[in-house]
Amino acid sequence: MKYIKFNKNYFLVFVLLFAIEIYIAIFLKDGFIRHTFGDYLVIILLYCFLKSFIRGKSFQTALAVLIISYVTEFLQLINLLELVNLQDNSFAKIVLGSTFSISDLIAYTFGIITILIFEHTRHGNS
Repeated sequence: MKYIKFNKNYFLVFVLLFAIEIYIAIFLKDGFIRHTFGDYLVIILLYCFLKSFIRGKSFQTALAVLIISYVTEFLQLINLLELVNLQDNSFAKIVLGSTFSISDLIAYTFGIITILIFEHTRHGNS
């Protein structure tokens, strides 16, 4: 398949960002870095993870990540975890989150903008 190919550079960035996210989760319990910068970084992390395995246009991949993140955030608004009786499941809370926040949507958007600027600078319109 021409759309699936491992890219070690994106994977290495993914691993680095994952380590940073773990550090933030363990050692920072509150504040801007934990709540906003972490959300900004997680979008870049997800993008790099997808680009590690999928060859595709940067804009389309970034848009997919943004849509997934927005949908996840709006599922928090309708209390999805309570609807499916997973409000006490720690793993579900980590993956899906538990509280809706407009600032999260803004952080996600800035993460995608950063990705698009980086990709445009790196290879032009891809």
